Amino acid sequence: MTDLGDQGSSWWSELLGSNKDHLTLAVVATISVMSLAILWRRWKSSSSSGAPSLPPGPRSLPIVGYLPFLGRDLHKQFRNMAHTYGPIFKFHLGSKLHVVINTPDLVKAVVREQDDIFANRNPTVAALATSYGGVDVVWSDNSSYWRNLRKIFAHEVLSNKNLEACRFFRRDEVRKTIKNIYSKTGTAIDISEIAFSTEANVLTSMVWENTSDPNAKGSHFGAELKRISSNIVETLGQPNLSDIFPSLAWLDLQGILRKSKRQLHQLDQIFTSIIDDRIISNSKKPKDSAGHEGKKDLLQILLELEDQKDATSISITQIKAFLLDIMVAGTETTTTLIEWAMGEIMQNHDIMKRIQKELADIVGVDNIVEESHLPKLQYLDATIKETFRLHPVVPLILPRSPSQDCIVGGYTIPKGCTVFLNVWSIHRDPLYWDNPLEFSPQRFLTNKYDFKGSNLHFIPFGAGRRLCPGVPLAEKMQMYILASLLHSFDWRLPEGEKHDLSEKFGITLKKREPLIVVPSQRLPNENLYM
Repeated sequence: MTDLGDQGSSWWSELLGSNKDHLTLAVVATISVMSLAILWRRWKSSSSSGAPSLPPGPRSLPIVGYLPFLGRDLHKQFRNMAHTYGPIFKFHLGSKLHVVINTPDLVKAVVREQDDIFANRNPTVAALATSYGGVDVVWSDNSSYWRNLRKIFAHEVLSNKNLEACRFFRRDEVRKTIKNIYSKTGTAIDISEIAFSTEANVLTSMVWENTSDPNAKGSHFGAELKRISSNIVETLGQPNLSDIFPSLAWLDLQGILRKSKRQLHQLDQIFTSIIDDRIISNSKKPKDSAGHEGKKDLLQILLELEDQKDATSISITQIKAFLLDIMVAGTETTTTLIEWAMGEIMQNHDIMKRIQKELADIVGVDNIVEESHLPKLQYLDATIKETFRLHPVVPLILPRSPSQDCIVGGYTIPKGCTVFLNVWSIHRDPLYWDNPLEFSPQRFLTNKYDFKGSNLHFIPFGAGRRLCPGVPLAEKMQMYILASLLHSFDWRLPEGEKHDLSEKFGITLKKREPLIVVPSQRLPNENLYM
């Protein structure tokens, strides 16, 4: 933590950018006054309250010194602070209090014992702007409205029945990817671009491309959706002064609010066009038609819910919010996981050979991977889980916010503060994992973990009420894409390149450098690539 002060000035200069002297002076003066007021309120509160104290943490002005936290390997800085202050600690940024929890025992108090209290969100300016004001499943607070949304998402949109009905879309798009890679064998490709393209195509097929109309608009937006989704994730991970001093939000000094609104507007135009096109198409078909080849996509399911006008009915805005959650979260999680997994697998020749032997035994070298094979691929499943352990896609999980003052670990956690669960640190803690920095899928063969947060030592998708609702689809897609890539091709780095597994921190944990790889044909029958 000793470098924070040195980093602060450059961060501040970058923050203010091209703002002129008068505006800069006014902002600095305003922040200074606000900082002193905040310190005074905290001192008054701590001296008069009889409740247990707040968790320990660094003593500092609310802004000076700790702004460099933002966007700079926050998960690692939290681990370092835990060594100083203990498994639970606090820090202030501006007017906002943040609490960081670093052990499974304390996580249990949040996601099990007081799950209902901690089930609120505390969305950033960018999150609100890109989620239709927080009306989606990801950013809505814990309420009857959110519970109804999640129920619809889990039981109507991503139920086992509907996922099974959409398996043809997943198969078609994965096969297209294999064919595309086969045409590029021997040349260098970006594995992240391949994974993103495949996942985005699968999702668009599952969500809205179930139509016999070749002129349907959904199929024309693939590249644009990819670009906007990537931009939204990048914006969500950017530090924003408006989030730590809400009273300055109207200034939008960094332009993040304007950027977020512009990104949502672009996405909303695509959603509106696709929804309107489907409504017109539905009006020309028999009322009970299930669509092309009898398969019903997710957009059709959502529009039928909108038509019901009962307790399960949803609005067009809610439909758009569902689509946003699926497209943005779905592509980001799977793409990032696949890139990390391929990087780790390629660095360990024995692991790659063991995965490919398992695929040869279960799928066969004269066959292609089908979803029916996936439950039998135990070593590949263990490899994916080990990737999530060492490289959790969302290293701090999306933060929670308590709906009332409560106690965790003997400390007061005030209502409305922001609570981080440091999954990155928990997944690398030697108290819970042998040789935690070693990539060893074997550990998940002897100790059974799932993605539902059953064991709080391993929570890549969170746990409790705010467990990621997209887990069932994510499990299928990450397994299916990886199995198909590793079964159909051998992989190597370009000549002269070395393995690089360094991290780049944002709202997600990405590889700092893209994984560029060279595929070669693995299966003897060329027809399997057609």
